[in-house]
Amino acid sequence: MADIIRDSSLGQLIRLLTRNKYLLYAEERPDFVFPAPIPEHAKEKVEGSDAASTSESVSTSESSSSDADLEKLETTTTRDLRPYFSRTSQAEAVRPEKTVSKAIQPTLTSDGTILVDWYATDDADNPMNWSTGKRTFVAVQILLYTFAVYIGSSIYAPSIGGVMENFGVGETAASLGLALYVFGYGIGPMVFSPLSEMPLVGRNPLYIATFAIFVILTLPGALTPTFGGLITVRFLLGVFGSPSLATGPATLQDMFPLLKVPYLLSLWAAAATLGPALGPVVGGFSVQAMNWRWAQWEMLWLSAPIFLLMFISLPETSAANILLRRAHRLRKLQSNTNLKSQSEIDQANMSLSEVTYNALLIPWQINALDPAVAFSTFYTALLYMIYYSFFESFPLVFVSMYDFNLGESSLPFLSILVALGIFLPLYLLHFYLTVEKPFTTRGFGAPERRLIPALYGTYLIPAGLFIFAFTSRESIHWIVPTIGAGLSVGGTYVVFQSIFLYLPFTYPQYSASLFAANDFARSTLAAAAILFSRPMFVKLGVDGGVGLLAGLTVICIAGIYVLFWYGDKLRARSRFAAK
Repeated sequence: MADIIRDSSLGQLIRLLTRNKYLLYAEERPDFVFPAPIPEHAKEKVEGSDAASTSESVSTSESSSSDADLEKLETTTTRDLRPYFSRTSQAEAVRPEKTVSKAIQPTLTSDGTILVDWYATDDADNPMNWSTGKRTFVAVQILLYTFAVYIGSSIYAPSIGGVMENFGVGETAASLGLALYVFGYGIGPMVFSPLSEMPLVGRNPLYIATFAIFVILTLPGALTPTFGGLITVRFLLGVFGSPSLATGPATLQDMFPLLKVPYLLSLWAAAATLGPALGPVVGGFSVQAMNWRWAQWEMLWLSAPIFLLMFISLPETSAANILLRRAHRLRKLQSNTNLKSQSEIDQANMSLSEVTYNALLIPWQINALDPAVAFSTFYTALLYMIYYSFFESFPLVFVSMYDFNLGESSLPFLSILVALGIFLPLYLLHFYLTVEKPFTTRGFGAPERRLIPALYGTYLIPAGLFIFAFTSRESIHWIVPTIGAGLSVGGTYVVFQSIFLYLPFTYPQYSASLFAANDFARSTLAAAAILFSRPMFVKLGVDGGVGLLAGLTVICIAGIYVLFWYGDKLRARSRFAAK
């Protein structure tokens, strides 16, 4: 527990105020002895010998295909592959824990630099070596953080009527409070994602600084006397809540072996999906009983305790940042300026223009020139748009047609909870049986194999939408369109997981930038949908409007199958895909 507090923001503050007198690191203890460095050429010989002896214990049939599949994931630094994958060996991908402790001696390079590394293979400061309990505790904090930010978007939806009445604005204007929040957490990753990958910054400073601002902003969000102030605050809440979206998956992959990461990402995605679904349920009854401002107070009551928990007990997980800070301490303790971490050297070679270009321009260039990426971006953005259009169609269906009150009209969103309870275990079971279990003999296989669940999930989306569209009428029980909505979101979840696992295998060098661009595209289209979908549903009817959206998803079914059957040919022609 002491190391969790030491590595948290509270622990770092205590160390700063006490000049590092308390909560010491290993190298700060009196009995610490810094290991003697080994010249670079000598270490290569030692490591080559170790690798040869290790390989004798692994049969060729078990390793050849796996190593080939992992080779393309090792073409770049870990920074390029986050938030989903990092450089790893086959052993690191499959082994659950390190069981043998072996000292790691620092490397002395030809220019006199001593590279600061982990002290041993089971170094307690390496997030990959943390106990299962500690990693689970950290992961739960990230899931709670993500849920709190995502629920903040739709918790505003039941307040729209009250905002209209209080400020004398129209329905479209009142909906800006929801739309700008969603747009805000689409913009944020374009900035925060590359920042979190800089070794000097790391994960925690961004989490704590932005989430602190988020919590503070919930106060003016609940108290603001002007409409302009309200929508401004809502936009800023989205921006400062976005590191949960931009960096949350990266924190999970910092701690777990490659083959375990998809399980954690599935849970993270479930939290991100469930948040908007439960927002109207949480806010609907309170707004009905009190007033529209209560939904904003509920954001404070939920986010403030989570922030305090993270401030006290969320440790830094970025290995690049941990080693950079270790090198800084060692330089001071050893009075040796030649002690540097590899991440520190990489940091010195980074330029702002390079970071900006990689984060803001390259992903859109890839989208423009690579049809597989362009389709993935369009399809996921379309599905996200449809998901947020439910916040406009549900009141028209369950209030106008079925005479539900404000609180009751939000209860059909619980069908999404049921859908996740069904499709999440099924997806994880599929991954275990088709990827993890046969990994040592078959490897990962072609990237297109990640799309197999989407081949089935893609049919569920239009099926659910058509059910919702054409059974939303007084003569049919309300449970039928509710089932349709849940079925559609369940299919959306499966398709998202499949595509988001396919992209980093196919474009490992650009995965972090592609995900940030995808986030922006999805959030932008979803924000637009919040504004245009209600007028569309009023003009065309719920059946016509939702049916139109369902028709677009039918067209995309062909795209998924083209990507699955001809993805290898598209990759061969792409200048961006790993060959």
